Amino acid sequence: MSHLSGMQETEHIRIALVEDNPVNRNTFKQSVQHNAKYKLIFVATNGNECLAELEGRPLALMPQIIFVDIEMPLLNGIETIGIAKSIYPDIHFVVLTVFDDDEKIFEAIKAGASGYLLKHEAQSGIEDAIVTVLEHKGAPMSPAIARKALQLLNRVQLIGDKKRSTPMPSIITEREKEILEHTINGKDSKQIATILNISVLTVRKHIANIYEKLHVQSKAQIIQMAHKNNWFKF
Repeated sequence: MSHLSGMQETEHIRIALVEDNPVNRNTFKQSVQHNAKYKLIFVATNGNECLAELEGRPLALMPQIIFVDIEMPLLNGIETIGIAKSIYPDIHFVVLTVFDDDEKIFEAIKAGASGYLLKHEAQSGIEDAIVTVLEHKGAPMSPAIARKALQLLNRVQLIGDKKRSTPMPSIITEREKEILEHTINGKDSKQIATILNISVLTVRKHIANIYEKLHVQSKAQIIQMAHKNNWFKF
């Protein structure tokens, strides 16, 4: 009997993949397309493509779960999850990668990943992960990752109640960080221009670039994202 027998027969499980390696993309597609329960909504080759695919998409065509590689050009997997989870909190993200080092596991979990699998997982591992996330609200992990995650949790307990933060995406430049911080703290373009001794036009151009890079359309969205990820001291 299929692991997915408990789900409604008439509904597809909407899946997406973010992976820059063509061989890994094809392997993943072959592992999910055999099952009529799954519908592969889109395949993106980097984080920017993923965010562009999600932007403006009707709810009925939104993926329920997105498998994400970590090491990608332009916008890596952890940065992608951090941004996307702020905008689309109902989507589940599962890391699918060759990396099992502590730092990447920790950063992925902080960014909002629901699970963390190694790429050599068997086809059944992918299916089990989907069921664990969607049916049981669990956090699927490869056995080797689960052991490390427990060690990480023990370390985190030593930190106490210190507020966690997710690093700002590396595509944001130092100047853009300055302008973003002033914007979030209530400064308008003219005030920021005076503080940084640059033109108002330059400030507005930087703000437009920030919005484009983080895939937001309003100051409210960027403030929410900054608060959620603890980018600055408030």
